Amino acid sequence: MSEFKPFDDQLAGLLSALSPAGRRRLAGEIAKELRKSQQQRIKLQKAPNGSPYKARKRQPLRAKTGRIKRAMFQKLRTSRYMKATGRSDIAVVEFAGKVQRIAQIHQYGLKERSNSHAQEVQYPLRPLLGFNSNQKKIIENILILHINSFNEFARR
Repeated sequence: MSEFKPFDDQLAGLLSALSPAGRRRLAGEIAKELRKSQQQRIKLQKAPNGSPYKARKRQPLRAKTGRIKRAMFQKLRTSRYMKATGRSDIAVVEFAGKVQRIAQIHQYGLKERSNSHAQEVQYPLRPLLGFNSNQKKIIENILILHINSFNEFARR
């Protein structure tokens, strides 16, 4: 038996006491905070386990001169493409639209053609979305704040 079992039971009771709208609001808040932390991690070019992403492949000598001016996934991590939604029973952070395929290729390290005439290229594994202890702490803090505000409301 886990030492946190009594705490988990009480937390489940408090969450079930919330209305569906309250749970949806709480899930939305959790999803937004998770998206924010995922965006920061992607900005730092780190995987959920803390390891850095593999660098881009060097371009051939005859390619365009100059450097790549934009960091990897700079547009992909914006709120336009990275959506956070909360429902009464789940908090979701996902990529929306056509960029979902690009994110999936990097998330799982798949093969893809850059255009219809190019050869297939094996992309290295660069996990964009993931769950680690930092996200767990974020969720715990939000739940504690929400329970505290719920208790303050109940005392009045």
